[in-house]
Amino acid sequence: MATRRPTQAAVKIARGQKISGEIDYLTLSFSTLEYEVEAWADKLRAAGVSRGDRVLVMVRQGLPLIAAAFGLFKIGAIPIIIDPGMGRKNFLACVARSQPRVLLGIPLAQITSYIFRNTFAAVKIRIWASSSPTAQLASAPPSNAPITPAADCAATDLAAILFTSGSTGAPKGVCYEHGMFAAQVRLVRTTYGITPGEIDLPLLPIFALFNPALGMTTIVPDIDPRQPANIDPAKIVRAIQQEGVTNSFGSPTLWRIIARYCLKNNLALPSIKRVLMAGAPVPPELFADLIKILPNGMAYSPYGATEALPVASISGLHVITTTAKATAAGEGTCVGERVDEVTIKIIAPSTTAIVSAAEICEMPAGQIGEIIVQGPMVTKTYDQLAAATALAKISPLKIAQGLPSGPWHRLGDAGYLDAHGQLWFCGRLAERVITPAGTLYTEQVEPIFNQHPDIARCALIGLGPNRDQPALVIEPTTQAIVASVAMRQKLLRELQIMGAAHAHTRPITRAYFHPNFPVDVRHNAKIHRLSLTQWAAHQPSYSLCLPS
Repeated sequence: MATRRPTQAAVKIARGQKISGEIDYLTLSFSTLEYEVEAWADKLRAAGVSRGDRVLVMVRQGLPLIAAAFGLFKIGAIPIIIDPGMGRKNFLACVARSQPRVLLGIPLAQITSYIFRNTFAAVKIRIWASSSPTAQLASAPPSNAPITPAADCAATDLAAILFTSGSTGAPKGVCYEHGMFAAQVRLVRTTYGITPGEIDLPLLPIFALFNPALGMTTIVPDIDPRQPANIDPAKIVRAIQQEGVTNSFGSPTLWRIIARYCLKNNLALPSIKRVLMAGAPVPPELFADLIKILPNGMAYSPYGATEALPVASISGLHVITTTAKATAAGEGTCVGERVDEVTIKIIAPSTTAIVSAAEICEMPAGQIGEIIVQGPMVTKTYDQLAAATALAKISPLKIAQGLPSGPWHRLGDAGYLDAHGQLWFCGRLAERVITPAGTLYTEQVEPIFNQHPDIARCALIGLGPNRDQPALVIEPTTQAIVASVAMRQKLLRELQIMGAAHAHTRPITRAYFHPNFPVDVRHNAKIHRLSLTQWAAHQPSYSLCLPS
């Protein structure tokens, strides 16, 4: 891109406000960014970092993250990127397991490494980075400075280690090869028609790393990655409008905040071509709100996981016009058709590793099972976790002859393929509730009750020693509903009626009220239902039984 589009802005980082009220940005062209990456690579080499070294990257989002990552790619080192807000216990466990030889981090990260010396025992080289999002690690070379060639990496060489969100278990390091990144860039570009010259505002910082390869300008958002749900929508909207943003990726939680702000203030975002939302199922009503504020664009939901993305995709228009009624009736959430080069199968669920073809039973259309996928972007292993890898991956020889080569990934999700080949997501397998009357899935239960105007969201949980007693945890729109006996009884009565209207929700006879659901840090969208299960075991419940 530095050769093809040298003067195009590559990264823009806010550094204050102009007298006019506009955001004042520090702007780096692709040509300047190339030299900046070279400066980082030189600094890393001088510190003793070499090809194959594992480097824990703990720098600010925006320019530091982009320049550091591409500087490491350039010398063939392996960046390890861990979410900053996953909690101290999980974070330290991830560091200890990934065994970084190098720590590239801001002062707080360096101090942390000395406090927890045992966890960071593998670190032999410490490289200090500025805590300012606009500061550079090293001054960019002059325009005539030579650019050294990048390391000659094969498609199967380890490129980076990225971590899962840990929403249904401990976070795991996912090993990405260079070929997998290349495939992701290709699939994202072709699936959504992204062209060089577009302008992106990534609400998930790590997605900014795609932009240089896609030829998009990155507008670094004013957002704290440790607390993304605390965004100021006014600042995000101002950046979108001022810079003519055409693309943005973020969770449904963040875009709900932005959409409500725009609707309340009668604002539209005419420059945006597409909004991509992932991390949790996107409610149809959010798609409907975004259609109102995107006169020239469309919202989409790509489906996948850290280990395999993208797998499928659906547009908001298709949801509103075709699948929303089925979701409201408890049939699951449609996540669309598979993307090119990806194969999807539904097999009978299993809680153990699949070691032979005889253990695989493919489900017919319309029947719920375990979702498995294969494609060029599907990762092969977890870092230092052989047992987890064996559980999550299936050798291609164990599936069937005549299918694409490469491992299959078990997403840990339940779903089905309909008669038209569309994939429907029913929930995480770990969060299903297997009752004597049948199995309940979160995405076939919660959307039914979420339609109530007094419910912000609800969660299906399973109680008892075997988690086979279904219950509903409710997060009301206001705590006044819980405080008032009359309002609470009215809500419970209306939920009783809603549940009784569907055969699969009638067995849910208990409800709990929770003020603010625990969610993942990365997206602030995935509900920690297993945490709610532990919480509910010590809380009073309310009846959801209709009188006979």
